[in-house]
Amino acid sequence: MLPIPFTRPRRSTAEALRVEVVTDPHEFIALRTRWNTLLRESRSDCVFLTWEWLSAWWTHLSGDRSLHIVLAWDGDDLVGIAPLVRSRGALPWLSRLEFLGTGFAGSDYLDLIVQPDLEREVAQAFAASLRQSSDTLHLDHLPPDSIAASSLVDPLAVGAWTAMQTVVGTCPYIPLAGHTWDSYLGSIGSAHRANLRRRLRGIERQFAVQFTRVRNDEERREGLETLISLHNRRWDTRGGSTAFPTTECRAFHYDVTRMALERGWLRLYELRLNDEIVAATYCFIYGGRCYFYQGAFDDRYQQQSVGMVAMGLTIKAALEEGAREFDMLFGVESYKWLWARHARSLHRIDLFPSDLAGRVHHGTVRAARSARTLVRRIFPRRSCTSNIPPAGAVC
Repeated sequence: MLPIPFTRPRRSTAEALRVEVVTDPHEFIALRTRWNTLLRESRSDCVFLTWEWLSAWWTHLSGDRSLHIVLAWDGDDLVGIAPLVRSRGALPWLSRLEFLGTGFAGSDYLDLIVQPDLEREVAQAFAASLRQSSDTLHLDHLPPDSIAASSLVDPLAVGAWTAMQTVVGTCPYIPLAGHTWDSYLGSIGSAHRANLRRRLRGIERQFAVQFTRVRNDEERREGLETLISLHNRRWDTRGGSTAFPTTECRAFHYDVTRMALERGWLRLYELRLNDEIVAATYCFIYGGRCYFYQGAFDDRYQQQSVGMVAMGLTIKAALEEGAREFDMLFGVESYKWLWARHARSLHRIDLFPSDLAGRVHHGTVRAARSARTLVRRIFPRRSCTSNIPPAGAVC
C-alpha cells in the first residue's frame, strides 16, 4: 500500500488558533529552533528574518524598544510569527509596532512568518490580537508579494483601521539560474564586460592576485575588521558613513557574522594584490540566493578598479556555488545597473487604529511625509557619491 501524504487540516476560523505575545527576551532566545523551522517553510524565508539576524539586532540595536513578538499556535505547532517590537512614535505618548530589524541594520524583505497553508487564518488571528491595542503598525521594507500586504490589511480594515501603502525603495538583482560565468557576462553591457576583462588582465599582469573567502572564525574577525577599516578610511574624508557608525552597529556585525559563519551562510571575500587586501565584499548565501550586503576597497587602487573587479569575482563565486540569484539589496546606485537588469520594489505599510490616538498618529505621519516630499523636490536626493551609502554600496 502506498503511503498517504499528510496534509495539515485547514482551520476555518482564527479562533481555532492560539495567539501569544512574547515580551521577554529569554523567551525570544528559546524560540531559535522553532523560529527557523517555520521560516524555512514560509514563503517569506530570507536571511533577514532568521533568528540569528534578528536576535543580533535585538541584542545590539534595539535601543529603547520593547519586544512584542506575536505567535500563532495550532495545538503544539508554531504556525505564525509577527516579529515586532514596540517603539515610540513622533509624539512621546504615541507608540507603534514595527518589525524587528528596522533601522541601521539594513534589513530588507521583512514580513510575517507563516505556515503557507494557514496564511489567511494566521493573519486573522494576528489582526484580532492587534485590534486589542491602540498601537499603530509601521511595517517597512516589505517585499512586493508580502504576506502582511496580502493577508493583514483587509482583516484590520474590517475594524475601521486606515492603511497607507508606499513604495520605499528598489532592490536590483541578477537571476543566475541556468547561467555560466561566460553566459552571464554575455548578458551585461558590452562596454562593461570589456572593461571588467581588461581590468582583470591588467591586475594579473601587475600583481599576484588572490580572491579568497574567509573560512574560520579568526579569518572572519580579521576580514570584517579589514572591510570596516577600508570602508571608513574611504568615507571619513567625505563626511562619514552610516554603514558602521557606532560601536553597537559594529558589535551587531561581529555577532551576526559569527553566527552566519557557524550556519554556513557567511560569504566574506577578500581581493589581495601581492598579499595586500585591497577590496572586500560582505555577503550571505541563504536559500539559494546570494545577498550582497556591503563592499569596500582601498582608494589607493582606484585606478585599477579593484572595487569593480571584486564585485565581478563575487558574482562569479556565487554563480559557481549554485546560487540562483544575486541580490544587490536596497538602493539604485548607478554601479548596480552595470551588473543587474532586474529589480523588485520594497514597500511600507502603515496601519492606524480608528481611535483618537490612531487618528492623531495618522495625521502626524501624513504631515511628516508631505514635508519630506517637499524637501526632496527642493533638494533632489544625491547619488551614491553622497556620504551615506546604504547596504550594498561599493561605489
